[in-house]
Amino acid sequence: MGNNKIINLKEEQIASLERPRYEYSLAAKIFFNLMDIVTGRKITLSKVKLIEILASIPYRAWEIRQYDRLTRFYNKKNVVDRAEKIMEWGREAQDNEYWHLIIVNEKMKEDKMKDAWYLKQPFPSLLVCSYVLFSRSLAFFNISRAFLFNAEFEDHAEHVYAKFVEEHSEWEEQVVNNKKIEGYGEFANWADVFRRIGLDERDHMNFSFHFYGQPENVVKYDGMPELPKIN
Repeated sequence: MGNNKIINLKEEQIASLERPRYEYSLAAKIFFNLMDIVTGRKITLSKVKLIEILASIPYRAWEIRQYDRLTRFYNKKNVVDRAEKIMEWGREAQDNEYWHLIIVNEKMKEDKMKDAWYLKQPFPSLLVCSYVLFSRSLAFFNISRAFLFNAEFEDHAEHVYAKFVEEHSEWEEQVVNNKKIEGYGEFANWADVFRRIGLDERDHMNFSFHFYGQPENVVKYDGMPELPKIN
C-alpha cells in the first residue's frame, strides 16, 4: 500500500469504475443502504470521512481474536503462523485507514467545509460502538465471514472513491501543499491522492478475499502488494 512509483493511478481509477461491484450479501446490502439513508446517496467528504472512521474497526477486532488464538495455541505452528500474518496485515491496514481519515479531514479543512450532522456527537460514537460490537462478534463466532464482509466493505469503498474522483474534475488542477500529506506519499494533485486511497481500499479487499480463501476474487494489477502465503 502506498507505492505510487510504478502505478498509473488514473488507469486504476478507471479500472475501478469499469469493474462491476462484487455481488454483495444481504447483510452488506443492508449496511450500505443504511449508510446512504444516514448520509444521503451523494458522495461527500463527510460521507467518506464516516467510512474511514469505521474502516479500521474490523482489523482491531481481528487482532484481538488472533491474540487469543496465540495464547491458546502457542504450540501449534500453523495456527501461530496464520495468526501472525493476519495481525501483521491488520496493523498495516489500520495505519493505512487512519491515514485516509487524516487526509479527508485535511481536505475538508482546506476547503473550509464543516462536518455533516452525522459526524457530530453523539451520533458517531453510537455508530462506532455498534460497529465495534458487530465486528468483534463476527470475528469471534465466524472469522471467515468477517473477512468476507470486510472484502465487501472495501470493494464498496473502492468504488465510492473512484466515483468521487470522477465527479470532481477540479481536483486535477488542485496542487497538494500540505505537509501532513507528505507522510502518505507524493502526489501531483488532489485527484491522485484520492485515487491512491481508492487503490488502498482495493488492496484491503484483495487481502480480505485472500484470507477468506477466494483467490479468484483478488483483483490483480501491476505494482500491487504481495499477498502472504497462508496455511
